[in-house]
Amino acid sequence: MDRFLQQTVGGHMTRAPKVVTRDLTLRELCGLFERDDFNAYPVEDQSQVIGMVSKFDALACFGFTRARIMRRYDDLMKLAVMDVMTPEFIYVGTETKLTRVLELIVNHRITSMPVIESGQRLAGIISRSDVMHALQWCSRNST
Repeated sequence: MDRFLQQTVGGHMTRAPKVVTRDLTLRELCGLFERDDFNAYPVEDQSQVIGMVSKFDALACFGFTRARIMRRYDDLMKLAVMDVMTPEFIYVGTETKLTRVLELIVNHRITSMPVIESGQRLAGIISRSDVMHALQWCSRNST
């Protein structure tokens, strides 16, 4: 476990992750979720991360209350990612310790977060699976 305490995001993140653009439709996004089996994508505009969009964000469009009547399915599927994404998101840097990532994942119940460099440029993505693999790797390679 001591080895895990020293690990940083840069050694365990997924580099060059798949991203989506702000103009992608909800229909196209749902197709990507099904094809790639991802839970979330970073949203980029002009090579900068401007948000995250998750399966939860997509599903939230279909919820309705007394104050909000549900729109027609076809109308909802035409929404753009920018209409459903989360513009305020948690992110980390390559030097962030995996212990901090683990804390963020558990406390905020998120599946993944972007790894951002200066200028809001995407360096990669770190997911729950990446952290679990790091934990397993550290336990196998402990001295």
